[in-house]
Amino acid sequence: MNPAALPSTKLRPPWTLADAAREPGNGVAAKLRRWREFGASSLVVALLSPFLALSTEWMPRFLLGMILIDIPLQFQTHFFFREDDAARGALGGLNFSATTIALAGLYASRFLHAVTRRDESRPAVRGSVPLTLYLGICALSMLVARDVALSFFEFFLLLQLYLVYVYVASFVRSREDVLFVVTFLLIGCVLAALAIINIRLAGGYPPILWGRPWGLPTRVQFEDFGGGGAMRIGGTIGSANNAGGYFSIALSLAAGVLFTKLGRAYKALAAVALALGGIALILTFSRGAWVAFALSAMAMFFFFARHMRRLSWKGPAAGVAVLALLCLPLHAEISNRLFGDDRGSAESRIPLMKLAFRIIEDNPVLGVGSNNFSIAMDHYLIPELRGGFVYAVHNKYMLVWAETGTFGLLAYLAFFLAALRRGWQCWQLHAGSLSILALALAAAIGGHMFQMGVDVFNGRPVAQLVCVVAGLLSAMQRVATTASEEPAAVP
Repeated sequence: MNPAALPSTKLRPPWTLADAAREPGNGVAAKLRRWREFGASSLVVALLSPFLALSTEWMPRFLLGMILIDIPLQFQTHFFFREDDAARGALGGLNFSATTIALAGLYASRFLHAVTRRDESRPAVRGSVPLTLYLGICALSMLVARDVALSFFEFFLLLQLYLVYVYVASFVRSREDVLFVVTFLLIGCVLAALAIINIRLAGGYPPILWGRPWGLPTRVQFEDFGGGGAMRIGGTIGSANNAGGYFSIALSLAAGVLFTKLGRAYKALAAVALALGGIALILTFSRGAWVAFALSAMAMFFFFARHMRRLSWKGPAAGVAVLALLCLPLHAEISNRLFGDDRGSAESRIPLMKLAFRIIEDNPVLGVGSNNFSIAMDHYLIPELRGGFVYAVHNKYMLVWAETGTFGLLAYLAFFLAALRRGWQCWQLHAGSLSILALALAAAIGGHMFQMGVDVFNGRPVAQLVCVVAGLLSAMQRVATTASEEPAAVP
């Protein structure tokens, strides 16, 4: 073999870092430079990823679903909590919840959509005039509040509820958006009902719901009454009366869905919510909630009966039959709650109303300050209350009147009446399922207005549900009006 034909095998000197640095594109310096560039790019991506997520189309729905599920489950905490004031009926701390976080994300998302000109619509503030006035009056009442911190606690919560209402009224724009909200409201009803039924079956805190269920920042609540191990259960919603108010509204919505011509999936979900929620409503043993739901149901049946030729009664009839069967095992406890001794629960409300009237007479314009009834009532105690049950008046209208004055009460009533008016107008548009759902929600609001005459409702869940329902009625009226104004399709 010819040695000249062999390839050259010259030995290279040992490879060093200096040699690597001199080699273009393959040296350590080049690699370090690329790593620095990659690190800088990763940092930029990490910093911009929240903004990129908020600018997507699915993020607003995800955050809205979080707000709707948070109504019954209450993922929340209270900063600066004052237990003594809470024990007397005041909102005892600064409420910070999953709704607070979701609201920040929702409005940041809408801001990004507006900046990128993908969505140039504006919040429907004009339709929220009564709620805006009430929020402003509550802020003004802090000037006369004896405890400004307590007043600010309620103002901060009201501001969140106001933003929830404005968002739902402004950005629920289609039939699909309406059904999205309805679906999540029914899912929340099912979850809250399961928690209450679980507590009932376990006779108290079951192992799965001990303290803070599933390790989540929420808790369950129940109380004994009447002896014999009977319980009034509020579950994750709070007090039994608050839970009753929640279910009276949610069940009215579920009953309305059964009258529509929506798909089987919606009706199946509504039937489950009606069955489980009906049991949960009974287990709250809230007489005011029972009457509120009965009034809502009667109003729906009255108006739907006039259109029975166009509506299917099979679903509602089955729902009524199921509720009747569910009441049979609890008929003794129901009868005892309605006709038995309530240990002075109803009579104790009368002295509190007299106390509220004394406060209103002395503070008719601005009241004593929002969330300050429990502070002011010490100076107006009447002989019937000394040494007895001292709590915020069990009448939401009188409580608002005493704390925010006459103008505050008028703005508060105007908010509810406006919701009823929008529901009635949407019903008269004959927009199919939207009109039926609007009438069901309006009936729910009407029943709840009755219950507010006998309960306090100083917590977040029911107030947030009412704001969602009122905002949804405003959105449904706009959607139904737009659909009725569109020209019919040419066959």
